[in-house]
Amino acid sequence: MVAIVDYGVGNLFSLKSSFARVGAEVTVTGDPAVLHAADRIVLPGVGAFGDAAAKLRATGLDKTIIDEAHRGKPLLGICLGMQLLFDRSFEYGEHRGLGLVPGNVRPISEVIPADLKIPHIGWNALTLTPHRDKNCIFRDNKNGDHVYFVHSYYAADCAESVTAVTEYGAKLTAAVQNGNVYGTQFHPEKSGPVGLTILKSFCEVTP
Repeated sequence: MVAIVDYGVGNLFSLKSSFARVGAEVTVTGDPAVLHAADRIVLPGVGAFGDAAAKLRATGLDKTIIDEAHRGKPLLGICLGMQLLFDRSFEYGEHRGLGLVPGNVRPISEVIPADLKIPHIGWNALTLTPHRDKNCIFRDNKNGDHVYFVHSYYAADCAESVTAVTEYGAKLTAAVQNGNVYGTQFHPEKSGPVGLTILKSFCEVTP
């Protein structure tokens, strides 16, 4: 079973529907016992990092997610959910993340040309990195596959974990993996057949 973490942040219905389309048994929950019983966990998120991190900590779900990841359970963070996996974010100050992927979250304004719009919204191509392992969620994807992004911040200082990048005036982290912990800056649930392929691959990775 795939458990989608409900902590008041994220497009949960669309994500649940996408997992159901690839044949997954899926539930949306904020219950630590259900997360513990699930085979894999998805951490969604939209909005501001600091607010989302505070909601996770207020519910105690941060500890549950960290504990389950340390047990080896596959965990996928999507968009802001991916950013929360990192050590820190510099979005409107400095905020502590879950510390499951080494690195920091920084403004894309620091690295892209000034004439490009922020947030970065739209379809962009993926360039997959060569050091992906057999459990990579991109095993059935190819370079040039397009996915849908909406973000103003990006994962930085994390070269060893990057599994895909995209080009938006600069190379930006599109996806990461640290063992059983995965993250996509883009929204697979909004990325058509390509996104469904990625979600299906996540459902098939082995702990």
